Amino acid sequence: MSKLNLVLFGPPGAGKGTQSTFLIERYKLVHLSTGDLLRAEIKAESELGVQAKELMDRGELVADHIVIGMIRNAMEANLEARGFIFDGFPRTKAQAVALDEMLASKNEPITHMLALEVPEAELVQRLLGRGATSGRTDDRDEAVIRNRIREYEQKTAPLKDHYAAQGKFTAIDGVGSVSDITARLVKAIG
Repeated sequence: MSKLNLVLFGPPGAGKGTQSTFLIERYKLVHLSTGDLLRAEIKAESELGVQAKELMDRGELVADHIVIGMIRNAMEANLEARGFIFDGFPRTKAQAVALDEMLASKNEPITHMLALEVPEAELVQRLLGRGATSGRTDDRDEAVIRNRIREYEQKTAPLKDHYAAQGKFTAIDGVGSVSDITARLVKAIG
């Protein structure tokens, strides 16, 4: 059986966290969060972690080859996994190409890139509501929220095109009840 490798995308407030929790449980996937991987490698003081920490300490972005190496290590540590859900990566077309190359070498390509799509007005209302209850300061300022949404749209448009060209991109209506959105995701996965 081939592995199910998912990239779940969506702007801030689209419900990625809620839906990825469900997908991980339903399909028995391993969650690969680049943020979590970076923190773990730094804490373990691995070779990749040391390289990443040096870059981060200088205020620089961690190089794609370091992040891909961390993903490769995490996949190799979970050989029995039924598949993976990628969180926070790829964020650019160059990262998507690097990830595709690494996964092709393992004969485990991305299966689907699912993008939760929610109108901006709805996202703003969701995030302001979350900011009122979560304590997250980045969810309390409408101008900051709108900037985060614009940033997402600018950076991810090329990724949608990249995965659409491979026949792997599916836009998912992210408005409705949690169970309705989940049903749409499950249907898209097939």
